[in-house]
Amino acid sequence: MSPTSPAFVILFVVSLIAAAGNMGLQSVLPNIGRTFGLADTLVAAAFAISALMWTVASPFWARLSDRAGRKNVILIGLVGFVISMAGFGVGATFGLEGWLAPITAFVLMAVARTVYGVLGSAAPIASQAYVADRTSPEQRTQAMSLLASAQGLGTVVGPVLSPFLVLPIVGLAGPMYAFALIGLVVLLVVWKRLPSGDVVRQPTARGGDGKGLWRDPRVRDFLLYGLLVTSAQAVNIAVLGFHIIDEMAETGLPAAQAQAFIGVAMFAGAAATLMVQWGLIPLLKMQPLALMRWGAGLALAGNLLSMVAPGYFGVVVGYAVVSMGVGFARPGFTAGSSLAVGAHEQGAVAGLMMSLAGLSFLVPPVAGVALYGLGEAAPFGANAVLLAAAMVMALFSTTLRRDPNPLTIDTPSPETPPASQPGPEGGR
Repeated sequence: MSPTSPAFVILFVVSLIAAAGNMGLQSVLPNIGRTFGLADTLVAAAFAISALMWTVASPFWARLSDRAGRKNVILIGLVGFVISMAGFGVGATFGLEGWLAPITAFVLMAVARTVYGVLGSAAPIASQAYVADRTSPEQRTQAMSLLASAQGLGTVVGPVLSPFLVLPIVGLAGPMYAFALIGLVVLLVVWKRLPSGDVVRQPTARGGDGKGLWRDPRVRDFLLYGLLVTSAQAVNIAVLGFHIIDEMAETGLPAAQAQAFIGVAMFAGAAATLMVQWGLIPLLKMQPLALMRWGAGLALAGNLLSMVAPGYFGVVVGYAVVSMGVGFARPGFTAGSSLAVGAHEQGAVAGLMMSLAGLSFLVPPVAGVALYGLGEAAPFGANAVLLAAAMVMALFSTTLRRDPNPLTIDTPSPETPPASQPGPEGGR
C-alpha cells in the first residue's frame, strides 16, 4: 500500500478526525468541569469510564475485523464516534444552559464517552490491521509511523479549531457538534470509497483469534513498554488544561479566557509530534528499537522539565518535549509488535496495541489529576518513574533489542482467503 493511495489517505483521515475530536474535547473539558463546579478528579473520571470500555472492547473488534472485514469494523467505529461526540455535546449544552443539574448533565456526558469506548475503538484497530495487511515487513515501520502521524495532526487540528467553535449559541459544546458532523462525512466517504477484499490473509495456525497473545514473549515487552509510555502521556494530557488554567490565574486571567492558551499548548505538543513523525523518522529511517529509546528518553526529559520550568512557557515547552518523545515511541512499539508476529496475527496484535489506549486512560489520568491536587510537580515526578522504567526496558530487554527477521514473517499464499471478507461493502 502506497501512502499516496486513496485507501491510505482515507485511513489517514479516519485517524485524524478521531484524534482531532478527542483532543478538541479534551481541550474544553477542564473549562466545562470548572464551570459546572465539579472536582477535577471527577472530570478526569469521565475519560476513565470510556477507557475501561475501550480496553474491554478492543480485543473483540480485533477478532471481528479478521472475520467480518476491516472496512466493516472501521464503519462501526465511526458510527460510535459520531454518536459519542453528539451525545457529549448535548450533555454539555444541557448543563451549561441550566436545563439539567450539572451532575446530571455530567452523567449524560459520561454515557456518551462510554459509547465511544465501546464502539469508537473499532476504527483505529481495523485501520492499523488494514495497513498491516497491505504492507511488507520492510515497509511497515514507515507506514505505521505515517498512520500514527495522522493522530499527531489531529491533535493539532482539534485544539486549534476548538476555540473558534465555541460559538454564542452552543458555547463550549460547539466543538463536539462540529466534530460529530465531520465524522459523519468521513463515515460516508469510508462507506463509499474504501476498497476491501483485495488482499489475502494467512489463516490462523494456532489460537484462532489471538487470545492469550498478550502473554506471548514475542509481544509482551512491547505491550509493557507501550503501557508505561502511554500512561505517562495520559497523565500529561489530563493535567495540562488544569495546569494552564491555574498558571494563568496567577496572572489574573479568568478560567473562561484561558481556553486559547490551552489550545496553544496543545498545538505546540502536536507540532512537536508531527516534526518527529513527518520529518525525523522518515529522514533518519529509524527502526523500532531506536524509536523506543529516543521516545522514552525525550518523554522523561520533558516531564523533568515540567517539574522545574516556571510559568506558562515552562508548561508549554515541557509538554512539547514530552510530545516529541511519544512521537518517537508510539510508532516504535506499534511497528515492533507488528513485525514480531505473523501475518495471521495482525488483527490480534492491533487489538492489543489499541487496548493500551484504553488502559492508559483508565487509572493514570485520575491518579495524575489527584496528584496535581497535592502538588504541582507530583504528577510529573510519577511520570518520570514510569518513563525511567520504559528507558531501562528499551536498553536491556532482549525482546525489544531483537530486530525481527522479515524472512520469518508469514507470507500468505495465493490460495488463502481475503483478509477483508466480502460483506455489505462488496468485494472491491
